[in-house]
Amino acid sequence: AGHAVWRLLPREFRRNAMTSVAAQLAGKPNQPWPHASNGVVVAGDIAGDNGLAETARLFHDVIHAAGLSRGQVPLGLPGVVEMGTATVPPDAALLAVVNAPILPVGLLRMPRHVLKQRRVIGVWAWELPVVPRQWEFGAQFVHEIWAPSSFTAEALETIAPGRVRLVPYPLAAFTLPATGNRDSFGLHNDAVIVLTAFNLNSGTARKNPLGAIAAFKAAFGSDERFQFIMKISGAEAYAADLRSLAAAIGSAPNIKIINENLTEPRLRGLIAACDIVLSLHRSEGFGLIPATAMLLGKPVVATGWSGNLTFMTPETSALVSYRLVPPVDERGVYEVAGARWAEPDIEDAAAQLRRLGHDAALRQILGLAGQTHARAVLGAAPVLAALKVNRIA
Repeated sequence: AGHAVWRLLPREFRRNAMTSVAAQLAGKPNQPWPHASNGVVVAGDIAGDNGLAETARLFHDVIHAAGLSRGQVPLGLPGVVEMGTATVPPDAALLAVVNAPILPVGLLRMPRHVLKQRRVIGVWAWELPVVPRQWEFGAQFVHEIWAPSSFTAEALETIAPGRVRLVPYPLAAFTLPATGNRDSFGLHNDAVIVLTAFNLNSGTARKNPLGAIAAFKAAFGSDERFQFIMKISGAEAYAADLRSLAAAIGSAPNIKIINENLTEPRLRGLIAACDIVLSLHRSEGFGLIPATAMLLGKPVVATGWSGNLTFMTPETSALVSYRLVPPVDERGVYEVAGARWAEPDIEDAAAQLRRLGHDAALRQILGLAGQTHARAVLGAAPVLAALKVNRIA
């Protein structure tokens, strides 16, 4: 009965209450923080299948390559992240790749003394210019916040002024091995293939796959010389969203859903097997898929707004025009008072797809320009510079 009453309360109230209680109970880091640290422990959903999990592994790899790693610690929600028995060396900094609302809840599962005399840095990504109240609770657990884009950094400055640093995800720090084998994915060898990829857990309204379907259909109709691949994951929890996708696809013979979790190398292989990558998002904190595609030399058609502009320019990608509107999100995550996000122009997106779809030389030129630019801005240098400023050695 109590659970039923709790579910009747507004979603925002429930989210704030959970994070607020956890923030009261979890241990807090020292203020001021220690002046220097001996290496870094990376904490997060180390083994997970989502963007933050991939980010945690990426930061650990860069830190390890620099000779500064003191290990990894699982950290996250109960039932989602198995904590295990890993320990945190007492003199190491803690890099928590866990978003603000989850951080206090995750820290409840660690001994209170873990944060004492320790430099704590949060790696956070948020997708709107306005930050929800529950993020403010997490700000008291970190001395500094690393944001992957100037878009996210500006938003987080409103809750942690003077403590936010722009540190783009270092995807270009290592060569991304990728072999594009179309046969292994059941793709047509002679078709121009457009790919969109997303996790339904990240928010279907925000990722906007229905807009992507509409743009592809407007560009190519049922012409089977062009094939649209929708790589999705997380569908087991969102059956209604999957039905909406199927309804939007209808009987189109040239649209295919790949509904499975892929390893990072295999996902890169899928991207490498395609000709164009499409992201008609309404907002991104960064944009791992478009960034990966650019590094693999693939031309990207994407909404020209939010965090992806950290590594995208009009000269290095096909940016889609948009208008700003209040967010509409059935899950309620992004319906934040005063916020706006982009509604991409479907006709413009279709025109960009047609332009690239019918011009292989242009695809090659734009892909190379994007690859060169992404390599320049998404390397390890910002991470290493941020570690140095934080006196981590």
